[in-house]
Amino acid sequence: MMRASLIIALTAAPALAEPVIPSFTDETATAGFSTVYEGEWEYMVGGGVATFDCSGDGFPEVFLSGGASPSALYLNRSTQGGALSFEKTEALTMDAVLGAYPLDIDSDGIMDLVVLRLGENRVMRGLGDCAFEDASAAWGFDGGDAWSTAFAAIWEKGQTWPTLAVGNYVDRKEEAFPWGSCTDNWLHRPEGERFAPPLPLTPSYCALSMLFTDWNRSGQPSLRVSNDREYYKGGQEQMWHLDPGAAPRLFTEKDDGWKRLRIWGMGIASADITLDGYPDYYLTSMADNKFQILTAPESGKPVYADLAFKSGITAHRPYTGGDTRPSTAWHAQFADANNDGLLDLFVAKGNVAKMPDFAENDPNNLLLQQEDGTFVEAGDRAGVASMAISRGGQVVDLNLDGALDIVVVNRWTPAQVWRGNANATGGWVQVRLQQPGANRDAIGAVVEVRRGEFVERHEVTSGGGHVSGSVGWLHFGLGDAATAELRVIWPDGREGDWQTLGAGTFQILQPDQAAQAWQPG
Repeated sequence: MMRASLIIALTAAPALAEPVIPSFTDETATAGFSTVYEGEWEYMVGGGVATFDCSGDGFPEVFLSGGASPSALYLNRSTQGGALSFEKTEALTMDAVLGAYPLDIDSDGIMDLVVLRLGENRVMRGLGDCAFEDASAAWGFDGGDAWSTAFAAIWEKGQTWPTLAVGNYVDRKEEAFPWGSCTDNWLHRPEGERFAPPLPLTPSYCALSMLFTDWNRSGQPSLRVSNDREYYKGGQEQMWHLDPGAAPRLFTEKDDGWKRLRIWGMGIASADITLDGYPDYYLTSMADNKFQILTAPESGKPVYADLAFKSGITAHRPYTGGDTRPSTAWHAQFADANNDGLLDLFVAKGNVAKMPDFAENDPNNLLLQQEDGTFVEAGDRAGVASMAISRGGQVVDLNLDGALDIVVVNRWTPAQVWRGNANATGGWVQVRLQQPGANRDAIGAVVEVRRGEFVERHEVTSGGGHVSGSVGWLHFGLGDAATAELRVIWPDGREGDWQTLGAGTFQILQPDQAAQAWQPG
């Protein structure tokens, strides 16, 4: 049953009560962040942020890309429910960083980090206590010498080592730059417990976001790629078959029903907004953002309809600030910002530089979902409508008080951070998946949350957004409910039991075990 698309189609729906507006406090000046994403044309894209716990205390650290300036890892010194506080370290200081994604590659229980750069990418092995070493050579990872701007990871069936997809942008050394000079994306498949030489994903069209996703609930994820039409010739949005033991192959219109779509693809966000059991996709672009839903799942074909306009999330022009030119959208993320049990949408916005046909004052969006599946803008009222030139971001609970916070990397100005005020939101529960052996964080699992007659499905992914990744607590808003009813479908297909978890709690979920409560400190 598809909740949102059916209700949106009604022509005489009653007026809806406006969602609770969450409240955010700008703590940019006091949180301790000093990194600035610098650089000229080679850094017009990128500018990511990664969040993950490397200290072992459950609080997420923050890694900020710096572009032409050094990147930095910030240790989380916040207390539960307190002001945000971070300490800068030298642990991951390097140049030419565009973004990063945390991933426990060797499944030792210590988080590693894949760093995308202008030039050679690196995989940094976590050593514990937020120390890292470059393991690229030891793990057979070919970092290349490209302009890497997208990433996704998955554990393919039967493998103890992940498959990494890396998306690359234009060839900055090409004399005809930039028109039509998109370079090949790479697929780094495992060879035992290291990486084989990368496979080129040809054709490639200047990728800015990637995501492994089980779009048809077949148990076999595919690779979605969002591409920047500014520079490709004859390209389009893409999806790749990734059958075990077989070479990757493109979905095509002739064989698979894949429909041609050309956008300035900047970021991918995924969630089951329509509650039909299949992931929906928000694709950011310049002016015309897309919200795709699968039209006929029973057909087995990846045919999508765009519901962005009907849902109120085109976000194609600024909603405040007086600039009426089209917007430029980058990082997008679905998250329940007001803890009412409905997923909302955050979008980081910012002009490429000074493109005259696009808005200069381009505020970030915070779109709150209503009961009928439509969204209303609340970024200005919530206090997050920054006019900085934003790029990557994360919506994550940094101080573990149950209210989501927001951190955004901006071009040429310091990263910003807003603390969510817990007294302005509803109830919540947060869970962390852990499984023995390979893929300890259960990338590729699905968390199902039962809400009345509907079951909301959440894919656990590594990738998407705009060069910004996160591993850690999975946050679910509950509204007035005292408990949450959920279960995990693990990456190998095992279905866990439904469990009832209390509101306001942190729970560690493992296969074939009851939930284990956890408390900060």
